[in-house]
Amino acid sequence: MSTGTASSPSASTSKEFNPFEAMAERFNVAADHLGLDQGLRDVLRTPDRELTVAIPIKMDDGTMRVFTGYRVQHNFSRGPCKGGIRFAPDVNLDEVRALAAWMTWKCAVVDLPFGGGKGGVICNPAELSQGELERITRRYTSGILDILGPDRDVPAPDVNTNEQTMAWLMDTYSMHVRRTTTAVVTGKPIALGGSKGRTEATGRGVMITAREALKKLGMRQEGTTVVVQGSGNVGGIGARLMQAQGHRILSISDMFGAIHNENGLDMPDVLAYLKANKKLNGYPKAKAITPAQQLEIPCDVLVPAATENQITSANAAKVRAKVIVEGANGPTTAEADKILEKNGILVVPDILANAGGVTVSYFEWVQDRAGFFWTEEEVNTRLEQIMVDSFKSVDAMATQHKTSMRIGAYIVAVGRVAAVYKLRGTYA
Repeated sequence: MSTGTASSPSASTSKEFNPFEAMAERFNVAADHLGLDQGLRDVLRTPDRELTVAIPIKMDDGTMRVFTGYRVQHNFSRGPCKGGIRFAPDVNLDEVRALAAWMTWKCAVVDLPFGGGKGGVICNPAELSQGELERITRRYTSGILDILGPDRDVPAPDVNTNEQTMAWLMDTYSMHVRRTTTAVVTGKPIALGGSKGRTEATGRGVMITAREALKKLGMRQEGTTVVVQGSGNVGGIGARLMQAQGHRILSISDMFGAIHNENGLDMPDVLAYLKANKKLNGYPKAKAITPAQQLEIPCDVLVPAATENQITSANAAKVRAKVIVEGANGPTTAEADKILEKNGILVVPDILANAGGVTVSYFEWVQDRAGFFWTEEEVNTRLEQIMVDSFKSVDAMATQHKTSMRIGAYIVAVGRVAAVYKLRGTYA
């Protein structure tokens, strides 16, 4: 969704909007703090494997179209690759590379035995029928089949994909290997081996890290004002859970626009309206505002939970939050980080704040492999412990190195991956 940032950045600013460049810049700062040599930096920056596949599909009208799909496996050292698959018209290899690398650091920062992977198909799901989406998913799966598996690479839902997409992927893989293999994907329907608590996991992780950030700053939970960009499983569920903690949700948005009520939104009512009407536009108990205006609302906590590159050098100075909790992947550019830090805004970075989703995906993978499933209370209790412990580790590292929480998170993550590389050595 747009937030008023430049839609067509000039050549002089294009580097700021390149997600792989943004990841690499933060990585380099962390590597400096860790004293990594150039050779190890090159190894850790470089994806282990990249696969591009053609996806020929017979459309409903009988014509043939060829779509392009990607799967990038950034790092195998700590375990199987883990990361979502997105269907979107603007998917590109640089974006997928960056997201795969972010998954490596995200898994490491919460100390999961996974490396990072990411996939994408260039298509517009809004223009495709359910049958066409199923055929794209199955042909894409067969194209990348050789690099998938519970011990190799475990996909999950991402932008414009869901538990039905994962069911098709799991079935396609299972038919090829001639056995039902539920652990090949996560984010599945519960009837196919999905985990209780998975749908709410990323939003719950955002709620937990926001709570810990407020504790760090000595701020009260009750009455804390919150602005949320995005209203899906991350933004919508996160807002509902934060309201249940006593926070006052001032504004929320979707891909069409934003709504604002200074007295606070009733999130169950907002989400019910959104489900019934498919958009927030017209919600009667709040005023409509632009996405750009939403980011400038004075608040205690801002949660960007939509897409990348929403807070940039063009609008960072206008942000009037005390804390930013990044529910989305890469919502803040490296240039914007410098402005936010100068203005004293605490940023809880994406690789920590939105790691609740991959943490419960790990729980799902463990349950599938064991054939034994946990209660939702058990899932949520274990998620709480991991998120709180990870927040404390990142905060301690940031304090030790006198740096931001983002760089602290990268130091924790890169350090863990680098340590494994040093222990394993290089096979030649």
